[in-house]
Amino acid sequence: MSEKLQKLLDTQGWILTDGATGTNLFNMGLEAGEAPEMWNDWHPDRIAKLYQGAVDAGSDMFLTNSFGGNAARLKLHNAQSRARELSRIAAEIGREVADKAGREVIVAGSMGPTGDIMLPVGTLSHADAVEIFEEQATGLMEGGADVLWVETISAPEEYAAAAEAIGNIGAPWCGTMSFDTAGRTMMGVTSNGMVEMINGMDNKPFAFGANCGVGASDLLRTILGMAAANPDRPLIAKGNAGIPKYVDGHIHYNGTPELMADYAVLARDCGASFIGGCCGTMPEHLAAMRKSLEATQKGDKPDLAVIAERMGGFSSEDDGTAGKPAETRTRRRRRD
Repeated sequence: MSEKLQKLLDTQGWILTDGATGTNLFNMGLEAGEAPEMWNDWHPDRIAKLYQGAVDAGSDMFLTNSFGGNAARLKLHNAQSRARELSRIAAEIGREVADKAGREVIVAGSMGPTGDIMLPVGTLSHADAVEIFEEQATGLMEGGADVLWVETISAPEEYAAAAEAIGNIGAPWCGTMSFDTAGRTMMGVTSNGMVEMINGMDNKPFAFGANCGVGASDLLRTILGMAAANPDRPLIAKGNAGIPKYVDGHIHYNGTPELMADYAVLARDCGASFIGGCCGTMPEHLAAMRKSLEATQKGDKPDLAVIAERMGGFSSEDDGTAGKPAETRTRRRRRD
């Protein structure tokens, strides 16, 4: 199925992915603490609407509503036995939406982190992580996903477990990590560290990169760092729509469609081929990004001053590649 990805890249030089899952579903009535994956069963019409919003906005690809659909995450909702089923349904709904689009639209099976910390720091073993990811991956491919999409990973050990699990079923995949303050993941991986990790893997992803994080400026700096390490495969940039603000009891992202349109062009200039949004990114953002990418020729690689001027300042002076130690933090994250 990776041939579909390569064909799109060969045709237009870039692929527009989708935006937020959580933000859009909260707008449809999802309650805080509720598992979005249960909606694949309870409200398939709303999940189809989520996917359709990305397609109508011009996305070449959308991610399934299965970010937290692994057994470890679903255990928090006493639904761990449904991991394969709920992931399959998420992909089935996506397959139906994509097949009626009238153009090539790729269904990417989203696979988020387990939420557990792996040995020796935590309690999750490599074998158990592989089993968890393989169960979900199997369900997604059974449902008709074109490619598996591992995202928002912080630990290299968990990324490796997902890669092995996907290799066990012979599926194509892409994978991103989330880089926070000082350009590192929560477990200390830097942009060039990720490139080194990918280079040493047996089952390499078709494309890799960064998603979520603390803002568009930081994410673009991370993409620049990856590009500078001369990767031999496409890069992914999936940044948040601005910075989150707590307003009237809800989280809002301040990124406008105009800002995200500018971000999309900068992401391509930085070296990304897969370009999309993460938390806070709505269909109106995606439509503006599509228009901007189509109307603007690829430019020179921007320097940090240009990125800061157009996207806002960075969260830290250092991007993590200068060898400075970073504090390791532990928290759970959802693709909002």
